[in-house]
Amino acid sequence: MIGQQLTQFLINEQRKVPGATGELTLLLNDIASACKAIGHEVNRGALAGNLDVIGTENVQGEVQKKLDILSNDIFIRSLEWTGHLAAMASEENDEIIPIPAEYPRGKYLVAFDPLDGSSNIEVNLSIGTIFSVMRAPEGKATITAEDFMQKGTAQVAAGFCIYGPTTILILTTGQGVNGFTLDRNVGEFVLTHPNVRVPEDTSEFAINMSNHRFWEEPVRRYVDECVQGKAGGREKDFNMRWLASMVAEVYRVLMRGGLFTYPMDEKLKSKGGRLRLLYEANPMGFIIEQAGGVASTGRERILDIQPTGVHQRVPVILGSKNEVERLVSYHQ
Repeated sequence: MIGQQLTQFLINEQRKVPGATGELTLLLNDIASACKAIGHEVNRGALAGNLDVIGTENVQGEVQKKLDILSNDIFIRSLEWTGHLAAMASEENDEIIPIPAEYPRGKYLVAFDPLDGSSNIEVNLSIGTIFSVMRAPEGKATITAEDFMQKGTAQVAAGFCIYGPTTILILTTGQGVNGFTLDRNVGEFVLTHPNVRVPEDTSEFAINMSNHRFWEEPVRRYVDECVQGKAGGREKDFNMRWLASMVAEVYRVLMRGGLFTYPMDEKLKSKGGRLRLLYEANPMGFIIEQAGGVASTGRERILDIQPTGVHQRVPVILGSKNEVERLVSYHQ
């Protein structure tokens, strides 16, 4: 029902699952609280000196900004004490993050990108937080990176929070996708976008055209056809979008359809791709599939990939079913 607060929505969903303990509900509420705190720091921006470049590099080789580090710290500090997690993994940290000994351990694992699209910070475009929830192995005293090596199909929940003109939380627990808008007057996320569905057809695609000369032939063929539109034999003309922020691109796909891709190219072959499987591709793939879309590398379903490392990268093609399947067919 539109207008429900997030907690009420989660409890209503919990009641539909026999034997549910409520632990996942509490964890998702804690994640929402972390996103509110990160969103607050994003909104303060230059007023709090949050736009400064630190100059250090994370494990991905990306130059960190103050807001990257601050967001990572907020997410960790918001969740480590709650008793719902056995460990965490962050895009910003080399190793997995254990739960401090003074806090109780829970039955879930969380992998997260604390601030996706941070290259857009200084130009005031939409950025966000992405998260993936998995079950931890039972009865294991010490959690290792191997325990995070779960296929995307094993996720029990995933979501992202986009910090734009409004702050919106997109969430799935495997029963469809719902969107919640932060009501700043009461400080609560409120259901505003129930049962989000990705249109099967689209006339928009999002890709970094500056890499055209490095793409594999199937991607080059597809994009060239879209650019030419009706003049090149397609049944319609297409529009191109590119924001360099995965949360913004995927949110647009959810709201009005589209195809988003960061494909394999010659520059990325040694790395395996651009986007991180655990922190970006798996949670976004889960969300898109739950909304009726398709998520692929071009050669296989993203959620079927067996992870081999916490910072593993993969190519990503996701969005409206008919266009994604067309591009995948070119790879085959």
